[in-house]
Amino acid sequence: MATSTVLAIDLGGTKICAAIVDASGKLLARKTAPVDKRAKLAPVKQMLALADELASYVGKANRYCAVGVAIPGLVRRDGTVWAPNIPGWDKIPLARLLEKELRVPVVVESDRAAAVLGEVFAPKGAARGKSDVVALIVGTGIGAGILTENRLLRGAHELSGCAGWMAVTLDDSPEVRQLGCLEAYTAGPGIARTGKAEIKSGCGGGMANIGADKLSSHDIAELARKGDKAAIEVYRRTGTLLGLAVANLISLFDPEVVVFGGGLSGAADCFWSELKQTALERCQPISAKKVKVVLSKLGNDANLLGAAKMAWEAAQQTKPAARARSKKQVKARAAGA
Repeated sequence: MATSTVLAIDLGGTKICAAIVDASGKLLARKTAPVDKRAKLAPVKQMLALADELASYVGKANRYCAVGVAIPGLVRRDGTVWAPNIPGWDKIPLARLLEKELRVPVVVESDRAAAVLGEVFAPKGAARGKSDVVALIVGTGIGAGILTENRLLRGAHELSGCAGWMAVTLDDSPEVRQLGCLEAYTAGPGIARTGKAEIKSGCGGGMANIGADKLSSHDIAELARKGDKAAIEVYRRTGTLLGLAVANLISLFDPEVVVFGGGLSGAADCFWSELKQTALERCQPISAKKVKVVLSKLGNDANLLGAAKMAWEAAQQTKPAARARSKKQVKARAAGA
């Protein structure tokens, strides 16, 4: 019986998730755990342990034929990985380490690249079947996966999609210089900083009752939903700035779809109208009439499903090579006979 599944792994800064995925994009089994950061190679050992555990759920006949891994960083052209939130992960040859133990093809990509592939591959993906897509992922940080003519845009230094560095204001601050302008103001911690600044200025509304030390972007969203004017204004500004960023992405890449995802999408009801209106008013006019700006429905599964798509592609690429090796072996045995 032919192998009919792949293994998908999403390595985050704090947790790791792995799943067995079939060719239709269905998650057959999954497992999530906190990332083990006690040693440099501890996350690699976690991946191997999860691979063995999940394989037992589907049986030997359906054991995965390839592995796809999404990582929170970048993958260099020499195959080494840089992941700033994982101690010691500056030049980790992750694919080679996993292939040595798992004995199947392994492909590793950035999480932003995996996210856009997931939106295209998954049955419920917001860009299912599209060839030109931008996935803007906003949570603790910000990144964008960019697909053009069905190809991932990587850049000269594998840094395409570092959308947190988009300049959407002329403001200058230590956070802007450290994180990038868009991320400093519209990622989760940036929204919390804006709320804290409002408290300090005496205009914090209900945010002041929570206190600057405890205030989070989630708290501000809850206040906004209850009608707190100060909290509403924080998210309106967030939506406007994100809308400017989306307008720039539309004008630069002319996508069919821009998908907004990540942790902040859970608070989209607080800023979506500002984001969409600003994006379509400020982007290239012809593109504005054609592009769709939509929310992701995949949640945290986008990265996993994108990793699965990468694994399926790797499996397909190895089949011709495997057939060629098999023919050579048959000829060699025949010649020996």
